[in-house]
Amino acid sequence: MPLSRREFGAALGSAALLAAAAPLTARAQTNDGLRGSARAAAAGPYDELFLTQYEKIKDPANGYFSPDGIPYHCVETLIVEAPDHGHQTTSEAFSYWMWLEAAYGRVTGSWGPFNEAWAVTEKYIIPTAADQPTNGSYNPSAPATYIPEWPDVTKYPSALDPAAKSGADPIAAELNSAYGTADVYGMHWLLDVDNTYGYGNTPGSGGQNGPGAGPSYINSYQRGAQESVWETIPQPTTDLFKHGGTNGYLDLFVKDSAYAKQWKYTNAPDADARAVQAAYWANQWATDQGNQAQISASVAKAAKMGDYLRYATFDKYFKKIGDCTSPTGCTPGSGRDSQHYLLSWYYAWGGAEPGGGWAWRIGDSAAHQGYQNPLAAWALANDPALTPKSPTAKEDWAKSLKRQLEFYRWLQSPDGAIAGGCTNSWEGQYGAPPAGTPTFYGMAYDWQPVYHDPPSNNWFGMQVWAMERVAELYYVTGDADAKAVLDKWVPWAAKNTEVSGESYAIPATLSWSGAPDTWDPASPGGNAGLKVSVAEKSQDVGVAAALAKTLTYYAAKAQDADVAALAKGLLDAMAAKADAKGIAVPETRADYKRFGDEVYVPAGWSGTMPNGDEIKPGVTFAGLRSWYQDDADWPKVQAFLDGGAAPEFTYHRFWAQAGIAIAFAVYAELFPAAG
Repeated sequence: MPLSRREFGAALGSAALLAAAAPLTARAQTNDGLRGSARAAAAGPYDELFLTQYEKIKDPANGYFSPDGIPYHCVETLIVEAPDHGHQTTSEAFSYWMWLEAAYGRVTGSWGPFNEAWAVTEKYIIPTAADQPTNGSYNPSAPATYIPEWPDVTKYPSALDPAAKSGADPIAAELNSAYGTADVYGMHWLLDVDNTYGYGNTPGSGGQNGPGAGPSYINSYQRGAQESVWETIPQPTTDLFKHGGTNGYLDLFVKDSAYAKQWKYTNAPDADARAVQAAYWANQWATDQGNQAQISASVAKAAKMGDYLRYATFDKYFKKIGDCTSPTGCTPGSGRDSQHYLLSWYYAWGGAEPGGGWAWRIGDSAAHQGYQNPLAAWALANDPALTPKSPTAKEDWAKSLKRQLEFYRWLQSPDGAIAGGCTNSWEGQYGAPPAGTPTFYGMAYDWQPVYHDPPSNNWFGMQVWAMERVAELYYVTGDADAKAVLDKWVPWAAKNTEVSGESYAIPATLSWSGAPDTWDPASPGGNAGLKVSVAEKSQDVGVAAALAKTLTYYAAKAQDADVAALAKGLLDAMAAKADAKGIAVPETRADYKRFGDEVYVPAGWSGTMPNGDEIKPGVTFAGLRSWYQDDADWPKVQAFLDGGAAPEFTYHRFWAQAGIAIAFAVYAELFPAAG
């Protein structure tokens, strides 16, 4: 998912267009004719484009949703990126669905679909009490046992190290008190919707159902920063030793003296924060229409999710933040000194199957710029409808908002682009970073935080995902720090974006060198040594949509007609690429050569996938997924593996198609006179 833009160029519109693009204040013009109508006529051309795209997504014939009403990651099944199959889904897709339905509610006044999105979310991707059965055994004074991460998959399984003590979890007790349960309310990141793998641990079943059962929680990445999707060994989140080896899949990842049947979930914080973001906009739009009561219960669920999302703002093992360079020497945290206040890459929780009597929780030490969401932080700290129940949550999110904006300022290159991030645990093992590494509140700069294959901040999509949230915050609040970041980022993105009629090109891959200055909040440095260049461009529709939203919100607040025209030009160029299922462009997938990559399996380890595929040293990515050979598109990949040309695919990813629809709706709201 990439993003980029170029000059504000001619060819983007006439003087009449620029006049028509004069910005409105938020929700200044409500279209009374749309209120209360489940399917109203569009108010203008961009509302029309929104509804056309929305109807394609919701048309059962187009295949965006499963028979259970779950959004697939992609309409097409043969796709490998973060998920390794199109009919898996992610918490990302659910959060975009919520946002899509919020926009639909604004345009039509119909809020039933927004509530339905939340109902399906609770049923299928937020683990139920039956799916996380032993949380009552969790001890906040000893949240988890330390396991070092390694920079290469061949170092796994990794041994437990009880000598490196965890700090204390300061929010568990108040969450238990606020909600009357020890269960965690957050989305697990990955669901095998069609049960393609066959684990069958259906939500609500406690993992007891076998192959053939419905939507199944799964996980993949487990083995350090170098493990790309092509090196993963997917496993069930509830491991009952039914598949894999003698100990299920556990001893592929963790070295221990004995293994217990257990459950475990991983949260993607950017998705939960996006759900809060969507709920914020839904609440604003519904309130303007006099319909807020219709969605108040769903908005309250978002506030609850934001309460638990605070786990992402703590060090992985609740170690003290800053200068943490030894797993045993680094001080276990107490109170809030283990809280970095950024949105890290994940939080996770797990425990024994009933009878085991233990449970654990971890945050994450690494924060990526692309995961931050200052609008969600602002809403959780300032919007009464989204104020979480826990007594310290509002204060935590207020501090997080300030820290996230500082983070962007620290990472911004002189050109305007935002560099990678930081970590409190170098290489995932509280190691010592190279001498001279810049720091942010004592955490080490990392140009490619979390994953290295490919480098995590080379994709332009991370830029636009982050900046669209900053632009929304700026639009809503006028925040001076948000404006300062955008005032540099927008011209850089515009300079690197090309739009001419029905053609466009945006940044796809970035190249980084140098590093920011060590952060001093009293006197921020200029980051003169931090450099970025655009290595490749693309027409990625999801990234282009996020870019268009960023430009639209910025233009409306800054009253910048040139930026508004660039946003309009992008949207018009994308609209020209419509097909029967949405808006998409062909992609050449040279990376599919990696279907033949070997997946590391330790010597002496053997087991089987549910369909009988062997897990053994020398097995390939495709060898663990022989069912791909039954896919209608497999011959294209096989021909490539046999020496032919790289295959071409046209994908309809849910997040991207929803993002395009939302971009049309945002432009329609903020520039209603544009045509």
